[in-house]
Amino acid sequence: MQTVFINTPLGTAKIEGDTNGVSVISIREEGEISTKIPTELKEVVLQLQEYFAGKRTQFNFEMNPKGTDFQKKVWKALLEIPYGKTTSYLELSKKLGDVKAIRAVASANGKNPLWIVVPCHRVIGTDGSLTGYAGGLWRKKWLLEHENPVKQESLF
Repeated sequence: MQTVFINTPLGTAKIEGDTNGVSVISIREEGEISTKIPTELKEVVLQLQEYFAGKRTQFNFEMNPKGTDFQKKVWKALLEIPYGKTTSYLELSKKLGDVKAIRAVASANGKNPLWIVVPCHRVIGTDGSLTGYAGGLWRKKWLLEHENPVKQESLF
């Protein structure tokens, strides 16, 4: 397993993976930035840099997250939420076929090991509120604004 730490606008991202794919992308307030990027992680680092630069809306590197079958089912459904769009925990539960599983879906969402790439930040409360986010609600707000910036119309 290889590990690299990169700087992002939201803090230091820790990326772990190997030839089978990336298994963890997490965020922390600060930390030492890696000076060398392992070959297995170069593509994910490049794609994350492009995302933060506003030049990428989808990721296409190999992912290998660890979790239960149910968690993986939820994470797969998260991958289907389009860039710049949001859904609610209730809608996600309905999509997965069990409206009563809303708490389990929310729990699996919170255990997402691939920050940003599996876009759990795109899941909001039914009332449109920014609910729960392991990285902090200010990061969730930043990510949603980054993906859907308000277009200011020109007056002239």
